[in-house]
Parts: sequence; C-alpha cells; structure tokens
Amino acid sequence: MKTQVIVINGGSSSGKSGIIRCLQAVLPDPWLALGTDTLVDAMPASLQTSDGGIDFAPDGEVVVGPEFRRLEAAWIEGVAAMARAGARVVVDEVFLGGASSQRRWQDALDGLRVLWVGVRCDAAVAAGREVARGDRTVGMAASQAESVHRGVRYDLEVDSTHAEAMECARVVAAHVV
Repeated sequence: MKTQVIVINGGSSSGKSGIIRCLQAVLPDPWLALGTDTLVDAMPASLQTSDGGIDFAPDGEVVVGPEFRRLEAAWIEGVAAMARAGARVVVDEVFLGGASSQRRWQDALDGLRVLWVGVRCDAAVAAGREVARGDRTVGMAASQAESVHRGVRYDLEVDSTHAEAMECARVVAAHVV
C-alpha cells in the first residue's frame, strides 16, 4: 500500500511549512498540504476572542477550548476522508498535547498508510525565526520546541536547526512509498 498521509509535527517556526512546500516539489505525485494554520484561518474570528475557541497568550502559550476541539475533530475526520477518497495529504501539525494530539490523528487515520514525521529545531533558532517572521506571538516557538514531541512516536525525525528545507524534504521523500 502506498503512503496516503504524511503527518509532520513540530513547534511553531520549526520549518515545517517550508519542508512541506519542498516535499510537494520533489514527490512524484500531487500532494495536498493542509495544516493547523489552515484550520485556524478557516474559523470565525469570534473563536479567537472566546473561552471556547483558541487563545494566543502574550507569552506564546496556546490555549484551546471545547468549541475549537469540536471543530478540530470534524476537520481531522475531513482530512482522513479526503485521504480515503484518494487524495494524498501532507498534514502540517503542532501537537500541543503531545501524545494525546497524535492519538486523535491516529484514530481518524486508522486503516490508512501514514508516515509520521517529527521536525525538530533548536528552541533558540526557532525563536529567531519567529521574530524574523513577525506573524507569531513571541515565545510560542521556544515553548513548543520540545513539548510538541513529548510522548509522540515517529517513523522519522528531521532536524531543521541547520539543515535546509529541501534537504529535510528529500529525507522525508525517501521514506514515502
């Protein structure tokens, strides 16, 4: 069975999005790129101002409420349905809950061939990228650099601290069947 889904998990500003763009360029088949930012962007602005939605605290902490979780669960099931319908999907994720976040995806993707990839990046390097981007709450990258990997099991890990996105993408692509 061919790989149907690649789940790429890493902290904010770890380089996941760049790796995914490069993956789309080097993989022979077309792959859809969907991520947690896609989900957040699709939500109404009111969910970023309510206790039930998602909150980005001034120190970089991300807090999610029950309404966010309900919509996230539907979105995860939708991504799984696309893969079951024949789309090959790369998921750009931030497992805020570590292993429990991975479990939600594992349950939804049950029966599909999934490649689980961890993107590691030194917290100080990710924090520098975060500042350079200018579109993230300062502190998010440092707080997520290790916590998103806690208890998560991967088929493959790459480290973007010093490696370019294309180099990381080629390593991942070599594991896609």
